[in-house]
Amino acid sequence: MARFVCLFVVLCLASTGYSKKFTKCELVHELRKQGFPENQMKDLVCLVEGESSFQTHVKGGPNTDGSFDWGLFQINDRYWCNAGNTPGKSCNLKCSDLLTDDITAASNCAKTVLASQGLSAWTAWVRDCKGKNLPALNC
Repeated sequence: MARFVCLFVVLCLASTGYSKKFTKCELVHELRKQGFPENQMKDLVCLVEGESSFQTHVKGGPNTDGSFDWGLFQINDRYWCNAGNTPGKSCNLKCSDLLTDDITAASNCAKTVLASQGLSAWTAWVRDCKGKNLPALNC
C-alpha cells in the first residue's frame, strides 16, 4: 500500500509539471519576453483568457470540422500544427509542442497566425475582445 501511495504522489507531481496556469501579469511578462508588441498586449491577454483560461495544457474540440485546438493560444490543428508524431503544417510543429509550460513554440506559432490572419483568427478574441474597452494591464 505504501508503494502505491508513493507512486500516486510521484505521478501527481509529475503531471503537474506539464501544465501551467498563468496569472495575467505572469502572462504579460512572458509575452513581452517572447517579443510580442506592447500595443497588442491587452488583446493577447483577453484572447488567451477566452481561449484557454491562461492554461498551457488545454486541448479543445473536436470542432465542427473535426479539428482540435491546442495550448495557451488554442492553435488549430487543421492549418497550423500536426496532431501526429512529426512536425508539420504552417507552423511546422507537433501540436503536442503547444501543451508545455515553455510557451516559445506556442508564441512563435501564434505570431505566424497573427501575421497571416490577425487577431480575428481566434473566435474568443472576436467574441470577447474585439471593439471592447479592455482593462489596463498594470504589470
